[in-house]
Amino acid sequence: MELVIVLTTDERREKEGGNFMKFRVLRMLLLFSAFAWGMSVFGVFLPWEKSVAVLNGFGAKTIPNDPMLNYWVRMTAGAYTGIGVFFLVLAINPRRYANVIPMVGLLIFIEGIVLLVHGLLLHLEPLPFYADAGCCLFGGAGIWMLANSAETERQ
Repeated sequence: MELVIVLTTDERREKEGGNFMKFRVLRMLLLFSAFAWGMSVFGVFLPWEKSVAVLNGFGAKTIPNDPMLNYWVRMTAGAYTGIGVFFLVLAINPRRYANVIPMVGLLIFIEGIVLLVHGLLLHLEPLPFYADAGCCLFGGAGIWMLANSAETERQ
């Protein structure tokens, strides 16, 4: 005869202590990154004139009505939206994708360094450059440091 002890969710959380909270913070950072990258979806669908107005609001100078620039904006917005969707998939089920989460966190952190270095070298205005670099540095570092909580939760 075998005795099986089943822990309730609250008992499991109490037993695991801080790891459960780390897992929750990891999931929030993944959702934050999904939102930050995913909001680029507007760049895919906005008319060119509105896209230019948004970019001007972010500090861009005069942008000509060039079909190739229009194409590149859509391509970039589509790629960023895809990154946002990827982060959303990771946030929905971090345990399933625990093996890729550390790499994703590190890559986003490195992207933050690239943005920071080039923003400073190009003497960009603080907004949106600080926000972009900060989101990548903060989100990437947090995801990278907490990535093992998804693996631990999976076991």
